[in-house]
Amino acid sequence: DETLLFEETLRHTTEELAGFNMIVDQKDFRKKVILDVLAEKNFDIKTLDVCVGRGGMLKPIPGGTYAVSDDLLEDLKIGKQGQHASNLGGILAREIGDELGVPSYI
Repeated sequence: DETLLFEETLRHTTEELAGFNMIVDQKDFRKKVILDVLAEKNFDIKTLDVCVGRGGMLKPIPGGTYAVSDDLLEDLKIGKQGQHASNLGGILAREIGDELGVPSYI
């Protein structure tokens, strides 16, 4: 609902990210960090109704909420408008959402 369960800021050192050639190569690393934090907080991700990630570098579109479609996902993966860590928001939301059988949005 509208009750904040917890808030966490995840930061990564330059050394942690040095081994990745492209932003998209960080997906599995960042996903593990997210899932580990949720587990530490005893949050059952199976209770999620939707999965939402930060937007990313997309072609100009009006502000709002968008389902992570196959086309949007591909644009994020290839960095159509540029490489940025925020591109992983939609990619991770879609992957986790698909695993849980729930919709994903940015």
